[in-house]
Amino acid sequence: MSINSTNPGVNSWVLASHNTSKINEIGEILAPFGIKLQSAADFSLPEPDETESTFAGNALLKAQAASDATGLPALADDSGLCVTALDGRPGIHSARWAGEPRDFGRAMRRIEDALAAKGTKDRSASFVCVLALVIPGEPHRLYEGRVEGEMVWPMRGEGGFGYDPVFRPDGDTRVFAEMSSSEKASLSHRARALSQMIEAEFEHV
Repeated sequence: MSINSTNPGVNSWVLASHNTSKINEIGEILAPFGIKLQSAADFSLPEPDETESTFAGNALLKAQAASDATGLPALADDSGLCVTALDGRPGIHSARWAGEPRDFGRAMRRIEDALAAKGTKDRSASFVCVLALVIPGEPHRLYEGRVEGEMVWPMRGEGGFGYDPVFRPDGDTRVFAEMSSSEKASLSHRARALSQMIEAEFEHV
Protein backbone atom coordinates (compact mmCIF):
# COMPACT_ATOMS: atom_id res chain seq x y z
CA MET A 1 0.00 0.00 0.00
CA SER A 2 1.53 3.27 -1.13
CA ILE A 3 0.04 6.69 -0.68
CA ASN A 4 0.94 9.75 -2.70
CA SER A 5 1.82 12.36 -0.09
CA THR A 6 0.63 15.29 -2.26
CA ASN A 7 -2.94 13.93 -2.51
CA PRO A 8 -3.21 11.32 0.18
CA GLY A 9 -6.92 11.08 0.87
CA VAL A 10 -7.88 9.72 4.28
CA ASN A 11 -7.21 6.19 5.50
CA SER A 12 -8.24 4.96 8.95
CA TRP A 13 -5.76 2.88 10.91
CA VAL A 14 -5.97 1.57 14.45
CA LEU A 15 -3.02 1.71 16.83
CA ALA A 16 -3.10 -1.30 19.13
CA SER A 17 -2.46 0.75 22.25
CA HIS A 18 -4.35 2.44 25.08
CA ASN A 19 -1.48 4.89 25.67
CA THR A 20 -2.84 8.35 24.84
CA SER A 21 0.61 9.96 24.56
CA LYS A 22 1.80 7.30 22.12
CA ILE A 23 -1.38 7.61 20.04
CA ASN A 24 -1.05 11.40 19.82
CA GLU A 25 2.67 11.22 19.01
CA ILE A 26 2.31 8.65 16.23
CA GLY A 27 -0.93 10.19 14.99
CA GLU A 28 0.76 13.56 14.42
CA ILE A 29 3.57 11.88 12.47
CA LEU A 30 1.18 9.95 10.20
CA ALA A 31 -1.42 12.68 9.65
CA PRO A 32 0.44 14.34 6.71
CA PHE A 33 0.21 11.01 4.85
CA GLY A 34 -3.57 10.93 5.08
CA ILE A 35 -3.72 8.49 7.99
CA LYS A 36 -6.41 9.00 10.63
CA LEU A 37 -5.17 7.06 13.65
CA GLN A 38 -7.63 5.61 16.14
CA SER A 39 -6.77 3.76 19.30
CA ALA A 40 -7.64 0.36 20.66
CA ALA A 41 -9.62 2.21 23.33
CA ASP A 42 -11.79 3.82 20.63
CA PHE A 43 -13.00 0.31 19.77
CA SER A 44 -13.04 -0.96 23.39
CA LEU A 45 -10.44 -3.56 22.47
CA PRO A 46 -8.78 -5.46 25.34
CA GLU A 47 -5.01 -5.65 25.53
CA PRO A 48 -4.02 -9.15 24.40
CA ASP A 49 -1.58 -11.17 26.48
CA GLU A 50 1.95 -10.76 25.14
CA THR A 51 2.80 -14.44 24.90
CA GLU A 52 5.52 -14.33 22.25
CA SER A 53 9.26 -14.55 22.97
CA THR A 54 10.42 -11.65 20.75
CA PHE A 55 9.61 -7.97 20.20
CA ALA A 56 8.49 -8.79 16.65
CA GLY A 57 6.23 -11.60 17.83
CA ASN A 58 4.48 -9.48 20.44
CA ALA A 59 4.09 -6.49 18.11
CA LEU A 60 2.59 -8.71 15.41
CA LEU A 61 0.28 -10.43 17.89
CA LYS A 62 -1.14 -7.06 18.99
CA ALA A 63 -1.48 -5.64 15.48
CA GLN A 64 -3.14 -8.80 14.14
CA ALA A 65 -5.65 -8.87 16.99
CA ALA A 66 -6.57 -5.21 16.42
CA SER A 67 -6.94 -5.67 12.67
CA ASP A 68 -9.01 -8.85 13.04
CA ALA A 69 -11.36 -7.09 15.49
CA THR A 70 -11.84 -3.90 13.45
CA GLY A 71 -11.22 -4.89 9.83
CA LEU A 72 -8.83 -1.93 9.59
CA PRO A 73 -5.09 -1.66 9.01
CA ALA A 74 -3.47 -1.92 12.43
CA LEU A 75 -0.14 -0.78 13.81
CA ALA A 76 1.45 -2.00 17.03
CA ASP A 77 4.82 -1.75 18.68
CA ASP A 78 6.78 -3.69 21.24
CA SER A 79 9.91 -2.29 22.78
CA GLY A 80 12.34 -2.63 25.61
CA LEU A 81 15.85 -2.31 27.00
CA CYS A 82 18.45 -4.95 26.15
CA VAL A 83 21.58 -5.04 28.33
CA THR A 84 24.48 -6.85 26.69
CA ALA A 85 26.08 -8.32 29.80
CA LEU A 86 22.69 -9.61 30.97
CA ASP A 87 22.20 -11.58 27.76
CA GLY A 88 19.72 -9.05 26.44
CA ARG A 89 17.58 -8.81 29.55
CA PRO A 90 15.22 -7.33 30.54
CA GLY A 91 14.26 -7.24 26.82
CA ILE A 92 10.61 -8.10 26.20
CA HIS A 93 10.13 -8.17 29.98
CA SER A 94 11.30 -4.56 30.46
CA ALA A 95 7.97 -3.31 31.82
CA ARG A 96 7.43 -6.41 33.98
CA TRP A 97 10.82 -5.88 35.64
CA ALA A 98 9.23 -2.81 37.23
CA GLY A 99 6.59 -4.98 38.91
CA GLU A 100 3.05 -3.98 39.87
CA PRO A 101 2.49 -1.18 40.52
CA ARG A 102 5.17 -0.09 38.04
CA ASP A 103 8.33 1.06 39.82
CA PHE A 104 11.12 1.70 37.33
CA GLY A 105 13.41 2.88 40.13
CA ARG A 106 13.27 -0.68 41.40
CA ALA A 107 13.80 -2.05 37.88
CA MET A 108 16.89 0.12 37.37
CA ARG A 109 18.30 -1.04 40.70
CA ARG A 110 17.70 -4.65 39.61
CA ILE A 111 19.85 -4.05 36.54
CA GLU A 112 22.59 -2.34 38.55
CA ASP A 113 22.62 -5.18 41.09
CA ALA A 114 22.65 -7.85 38.37
CA LEU A 115 25.62 -6.23 36.62
CA ALA A 116 27.48 -5.92 39.94
CA ALA A 117 26.79 -9.59 40.71
CA LYS A 118 28.34 -10.60 37.38
CA GLY A 119 31.46 -8.58 38.14
CA THR A 120 31.50 -7.10 34.64
CA LYS A 121 32.45 -3.61 33.55
CA ASP A 122 30.46 -3.95 30.32
CA ARG A 123 27.64 -1.40 30.49
CA SER A 124 26.62 -1.49 26.81
CA ALA A 125 22.90 -1.68 26.08
CA SER A 126 20.33 -0.82 23.45
CA PHE A 127 16.75 0.31 23.29
CA VAL A 128 14.83 -1.69 20.67
CA CYS A 129 11.43 -1.07 19.11
CA VAL A 130 9.66 -3.25 16.54
CA LEU A 131 6.60 -1.91 14.70
CA ALA A 132 4.18 -4.35 13.12
CA LEU A 133 1.81 -3.22 10.37
CA VAL A 134 -1.09 -5.52 9.47
CA ILE A 135 -3.26 -4.58 6.48
CA PRO A 136 -6.16 -6.91 5.65
CA GLY A 137 -5.39 -8.98 2.58
CA GLU A 138 -1.70 -8.07 2.49
CA PRO A 139 1.44 -9.62 4.02
CA HIS A 140 2.34 -8.13 7.40
CA ARG A 141 5.35 -5.83 7.68
CA LEU A 142 7.87 -5.38 10.50
CA TYR A 143 10.17 -2.40 11.10
CA GLU A 144 12.88 -2.27 13.77
CA GLY A 145 14.47 0.79 15.36
CA ARG A 146 17.46 0.52 17.67
CA VAL A 147 19.48 2.99 19.74
CA GLU A 148 22.87 1.84 21.03
CA GLY A 149 24.28 3.24 24.25
CA GLU A 150 25.35 2.39 27.77
CA MET A 151 23.95 2.16 31.26
CA VAL A 152 25.14 4.81 33.71
CA TRP A 153 24.63 5.31 37.43
CA PRO A 154 23.59 7.15 39.51
CA MET A 155 20.28 8.02 37.90
CA ARG A 156 20.19 11.46 36.27
CA GLY A 157 17.64 13.88 34.85
CA GLU A 158 14.02 14.70 35.49
CA GLY A 159 12.45 13.97 32.09
CA GLY A 160 11.47 10.89 30.15
CA PHE A 161 10.16 7.71 31.71
CA GLY A 162 11.07 4.09 32.29
CA TYR A 163 14.82 3.47 32.06
CA ASP A 164 15.64 6.93 30.65
CA PRO A 165 17.53 8.11 33.80
CA VAL A 166 20.25 5.46 33.32
CA PHE A 167 20.55 5.16 29.52
CA ARG A 168 23.06 7.32 27.64
CA PRO A 169 22.84 7.00 23.85
CA ASP A 170 26.07 6.77 21.89
CA GLY A 171 27.33 10.14 20.71
CA ASP A 172 25.85 12.13 23.60
CA THR A 173 27.00 12.93 27.13
CA ARG A 174 23.44 13.03 28.50
CA VAL A 175 21.04 10.29 29.46
CA PHE A 176 17.60 10.34 27.84
CA ALA A 177 16.07 11.79 31.01
CA GLU A 178 18.27 14.90 30.65
CA MET A 179 16.98 15.66 27.13
CA SER A 180 13.91 17.57 26.05
CA SER A 181 11.06 15.44 24.73
CA SER A 182 11.76 16.62 21.18
CA GLU A 183 15.48 15.80 21.47
CA LYS A 184 14.74 12.33 22.75
CA ALA A 185 12.03 11.77 20.12
CA SER A 186 14.49 12.54 17.32
CA LEU A 187 16.87 9.84 18.63
CA SER A 188 14.47 7.25 19.98
CA HIS A 189 14.10 3.67 18.89
CA ARG A 190 10.39 4.26 18.16
CA ALA A 191 11.19 7.28 15.96
CA ARG A 192 13.70 5.21 14.00
CA ALA A 193 11.23 2.38 13.48
CA LEU A 194 8.56 4.86 12.35
CA SER A 195 11.02 6.47 9.96
CA GLN A 196 11.71 3.10 8.37
CA MET A 197 8.00 2.41 8.03
CA ILE A 198 7.24 5.80 6.48
CA GLU A 199 10.07 5.39 3.98
CA ALA A 200 8.81 1.97 2.96
CA GLU A 201 5.05 2.56 2.99
CA PHE A 202 4.54 6.03 1.54
CA GLU A 203 5.50 7.50 -1.81
CA HIS A 204 6.96 11.02 -1.82
CA VAL A 205 6.73 13.05 -5.02
